[in-house]
Amino acid sequence: MRKKELLYYDVIIIGAGIAGLYAATLLPKTKKVLVINKRETFKCNSFYAQGGVALARDKEDIPKHSKDTLDAGGGLCSPKAVDILSKNSLEIINDIIKRGFLFDSDEEGNLLYTKEAAHSRERILHAGGDATGRHIHHFLLKNNPHSQLSDARVVDLLIKKDKCFGVTVLDHRQSRNIYAKDVIIASGGLGSLYEYHTNAPCISADLQGLCLIKGIELERMEMMQFHPTVYVNSQNAQKMLLTEALRGEGATIEDEEGRRFLFDYDKRGELASRDVVSRSIYDYVKKTGSKVYLSMNNFEYHYFIHRFPNISKNLQDLGFDVPCERVPISPAFHYAIGGIKSKLNGRVPSVKNLYAIGEVASTQVHGANRLASNSLLEALVFAKEAVINILNNTDGKEYLEFEVTQDIMSLKEDKAKKDLLRKIMWENVSIVRTKEGLSDALEQINLLLNEKIGKLLQFRLLTARKIVKSALARDKSIGVHTREN
Repeated sequence: MRKKELLYYDVIIIGAGIAGLYAATLLPKTKKVLVINKRETFKCNSFYAQGGVALARDKEDIPKHSKDTLDAGGGLCSPKAVDILSKNSLEIINDIIKRGFLFDSDEEGNLLYTKEAAHSRERILHAGGDATGRHIHHFLLKNNPHSQLSDARVVDLLIKKDKCFGVTVLDHRQSRNIYAKDVIIASGGLGSLYEYHTNAPCISADLQGLCLIKGIELERMEMMQFHPTVYVNSQNAQKMLLTEALRGEGATIEDEEGRRFLFDYDKRGELASRDVVSRSIYDYVKKTGSKVYLSMNNFEYHYFIHRFPNISKNLQDLGFDVPCERVPISPAFHYAIGGIKSKLNGRVPSVKNLYAIGEVASTQVHGANRLASNSLLEALVFAKEAVINILNNTDGKEYLEFEVTQDIMSLKEDKAKKDLLRKIMWENVSIVRTKEGLSDALEQINLLLNEKIGKLLQFRLLTARKIVKSALARDKSIGVHTREN
């Protein structure tokens, strides 16, 4: 193949969630950019984000937003990362507003802010009531000026001599290489590793596992966040999230007798941080055997339907008379705090021209527990930091041709093994962990890795094994990581 036949770009972005799309929006039209997404564009975690976007409301609120973020993070946040997050938050939100995005506002046009758990004031903006992620995602998708390749899965990173030259994609069952000067990984989290999760079904830790194969460091993988209020009584792999904003505006958690037991664990009750609420529910159910419910009967009907239109419709379709009738809940996996180790400009330290942003990355901004609604903000802020770094890099283009990967991607038997992995992770590596349970999970994952499997399952298993090893290595409880022994 002659060089002129190679398909190459200035920047390849892996993932079409809010992090990837905002990066694309910020890259000028003079750059040749390709956004690659695995499935349909709406099948990303950004699309399903309900609550909103947290931000420092003004200059005076920056220290308070930073403190709330640091406090939630249990002492493991990077203060510098938090500083960047909070100081840039208002500018970032103003940028998407200037581009034409509309957050919810009152009749006079004033932005409506709400409060969520562990925030010291109302500072979360929302759109479409409970459809903030969906609205921002659609807006950025509509305003993306660059090419997009859908239904294509990245199965290899083209790396040589600690430099990334592009990717291999599996496109309509055919593998081909696409080259670029810079590659941004914005592929999201890893929900499909767990039996109960709130993530889009195709979020399955592919790029995390691929990075492990390539010798790229994943850090703090034991820090997996579980959302406390999820309706899990369905056959769907993706369970129904009931946004934290519900509790921020007065919804309560109670047992079968209507008792608000969370105050037994924390004086903040329903407004304690997510790790505290999830762990408290887990402990209470284990001790009492009681079912747990989310009660929304403090809401006036018409306000509830207007403020939470998607949640109300989905629950009514299931037969719940909301907000009058309470809904059974359980914690479920929600967000990966740990991920690909990246610098504050998005760069992956060990590989030149490679970046990681959004949920797939670890900037250490969330520490041991992510503050509610900081995730969309992180995606936007660090997408901009990565783009600034790429545009400031004046090094000339360099392309190196690679052989196309011909690995077997999946086998018929892999489906049952994926289901087994989800069960292993939920039972042994979820809200409360024990040395015995983690060791058992590690043994089972290693056995699966030694069987004949496709490369896509290998990605999942390697990521799961890294989570388990990280959880074993941290033998003290902190934030979302709870060890009983």
